[in-house]
Amino acid sequence: MSGEPATLERAVEATLFASDEPMTIAALAVHLGGVEPADLRDALTALATQYAARGVHLVERGGRWHFETAPDLAHLLRREKEQVRRLSRAATEVLAIIAYHEPVSRAEIESIRGVQTSAGTLDVLMEAGWIRLAGRREVPGRPVIYATTPEFLDHFGLASRRDLPGIDELRAAGLLDPVDDALEEAMRFDPDDAEAEGDSA
Repeated sequence: MSGEPATLERAVEATLFASDEPMTIAALAVHLGGVEPADLRDALTALATQYAARGVHLVERGGRWHFETAPDLAHLLRREKEQVRRLSRAATEVLAIIAYHEPVSRAEIESIRGVQTSAGTLDVLMEAGWIRLAGRREVPGRPVIYATTPEFLDHFGLASRRDLPGIDELRAAGLLDPVDDALEEAMRFDPDDAEAEGDSA
């Protein structure tokens, strides 16, 4: 393939347009015959700029690139469909804990919330595609640990977990009420402190 920037941008554009799934830079490099990752990053950045004012945008979510409808036009493409079941408060709390502290075990989740977490709550989040099994903690009992997925980032419009809002942003947006202590604690929780407490018990 020619190394000309315009040629590479067109190739990247065509590849992403035809792809059924978002693609990482590594996947694009393989597909396009070993293009240098730095050149691909430049091409993607240039394309994202070109599409910024158009009806579709080129975006990066969790290290994967894809085209999506511009946010202000999304209402034009919505179809009537069955209302997705709203997450319970417990599921919302668990999702917040995992998002802000991943990877995290069920015991750590329960330590933050102060109540037991049912397997059903975790199953709901896994079925939604927002959390995944991320291995096991290398401690006695080797508990399963959980982390969020690229689909979680995509659904909430986040490029990475660094874009998660802080507690002050959530409160300013009116998304917290005075009884939302569990969420606030989740965002301040340090798993190392929990382990230390467990050791001293």
